Amino acid sequence: MRTDPSGDRPRKTPAKINAASMPRKARQLQVGDIVHVMNRGIEKRTIFLKNQDYSRFVLALEFFNTKEEVNMWNLIARAGSVPARARLDKQRKKNKQCIVDLLAFTLMPNHYHLIVREMINNGLALFMKKMGGYSTYFNKQYNRVGPLFQSRYKTVIVNDDIQLANVFSYVHTNPIELWEPAWKEYKINDASRAMDRLECYRWSSYRDYIGYSAFPYVTNRKFFQDFFGGLELCKKTVEDWVAFKTKSIGKV
Repeated sequence: MRTDPSGDRPRKTPAKINAASMPRKARQLQVGDIVHVMNRGIEKRTIFLKNQDYSRFVLALEFFNTKEEVNMWNLIARAGSVPARARLDKQRKKNKQCIVDLLAFTLMPNHYHLIVREMINNGLALFMKKMGGYSTYFNKQYNRVGPLFQSRYKTVIVNDDIQLANVFSYVHTNPIELWEPAWKEYKINDASRAMDRLECYRWSSYRDYIGYSAFPYVTNRKFFQDFFGGLELCKKTVEDWVAFKTKSIGKV
């Protein structure tokens, strides 16, 4: 499904070849394409060991979304007379041209999911190249060498409205498996408790979609708010997904 980046109305296009089936070739995205992006730690290893690691990745999602070169270390280092928070706020005030439209994300201990809209030619490729700096950070932080991720990031192009709604719910409900390991096999002990814990999960854009201000500068939430018809319906979509997955409609 391709959208007009000058607006927020999706416009359907014919199905295209799934770029994830050609991991070694350049991804043939067009401006307006919406893509589910994911990657996992090599050998399924943990890629976020502490809150600092999650924070570093989220900051990269925000500040690397520009054509300009950004030195993350200069922004967050505990050095100099200007506090890191002040440096980050100053950087946010600069006018920038985003290279992608980051619509949603979820970080899990050993993998991540993003929903991204292509805004300029090769914008996603440039963005993910910049995001590769997380591997350098991680290796220095933990005195290791070698690749951190099992392969190049994978992409799935969203082709229609149904897939778009499903991927929004899928990405945001990923954390449920942390406290309900059999969740993906339609086995869950307490759907209501799962939703309560999901609303408290910190490393996701879901809280921003249900009225909290967790990472207000990272994602563009207007697109999905318009698509679903408001914040309440964004939340209801996820709740309905959980009810469907647990076969307990009406209990969430």
